Amino acid sequence: MSEPVLFAERNAGTGRVGHITLNAEATLNALTLEMIDLLQARLNAWRDDDSIAAVFIDGAGERAFCAGGDVQALRASAMQTPRQAGAYAEAFFEREYRMNFALHTYSKPIICWGHGVVMGGGLGILAGCSHRVVTASTRIAMPEITIGLFPDVGGSWFLNHMPGSAGRFLALTGASINSADAIFTGLADRFIDNQHKSAVLDSLVETHWSQQPAHNHARAMDVLREFAGRSAAQMPDAQVEPHLSRIGELCDGDDIHAIIDNIVGQETSDRWLERARDALAQGSKFAACWIDRQLHNTRHSSLRECFQAELVLVTNVVRNAEFAEGVRALLIDKDRKPVWQYDTSRDVPEGALNNVFVAPWHANPLADLGQD
Repeated sequence: MSEPVLFAERNAGTGRVGHITLNAEATLNALTLEMIDLLQARLNAWRDDDSIAAVFIDGAGERAFCAGGDVQALRASAMQTPRQAGAYAEAFFEREYRMNFALHTYSKPIICWGHGVVMGGGLGILAGCSHRVVTASTRIAMPEITIGLFPDVGGSWFLNHMPGSAGRFLALTGASINSADAIFTGLADRFIDNQHKSAVLDSLVETHWSQQPAHNHARAMDVLREFAGRSAAQMPDAQVEPHLSRIGELCDGDDIHAIIDNIVGQETSDRWLERARDALAQGSKFAACWIDRQLHNTRHSSLRECFQAELVLVTNVVRNAEFAEGVRALLIDKDRKPVWQYDTSRDVPEGALNNVFVAPWHANPLADLGQD
């Protein structure tokens, strides 16, 4: 069996570049707990290694950077006997969020090559890196509405910081976006054609790095800027920015019920809006309610507070029947006919919604986040 994550140290000049490759091509590089632990350990080691000037992260194969986490394993964990229920899932999310937070706060440049499918946990990695590259094949989505989950891995932070109502709309509909959209919404920094990947990595390796990590961010930007200039003509047409006004209208409701009515009830021949509408119509209305409340609750939160709030919600949600049914219908039986607990958002009892936001422990496992 090949290693699920590959690590290399490349050296041609004044400092080495650490190279991380997510190496689970058969599963679109979906994250497992083992992969998360390997990433965290190496990031910590390279953070403290003065000879490592920058880090480059990519995914094996041409189809995906990372399609998310292994949700089938998470579902299986949550459905175990009461004594064991959720143990793997809780460990997975706590350690994944720590790794995401480490990326967001890393002092050295981290260049993420977000080529192909970038979803769920993969988007958590991309969003956390300091220099985020997307290509013509990049396809980004947080489709948790379809499996009864919610956009986590920092989604409470980056969705709330998107222009207008884009973040709420993308969270509720799981709409797919491309590289132009990623740059507009703040999820990416540079568009570079994938044919330049090897040359970009070679240029990073050959860069004259400084001994001061803060100075090296500018050097990384210089490398990426050159290749972005060569690639501008290949960038696809944007989807989010041209629809931003309409998105604002659709999300202009007195409550989540009105917003769902607006989105699901729209008559449009616009294919992108149609797909978004249909995904919400077929998705979990219970999940739509907790997605909306999570975004509202964290709208003024710090990054640290967002991860702590996400851990509370995800710990409760993965034990909920809604998540188990969503994963069954989409990924296990693949009948795409989930039997949700509630037909409409107005059917969701207030008490049931409140309960998924109640911390299941006395102390949040991420209470010490950022203090190491």
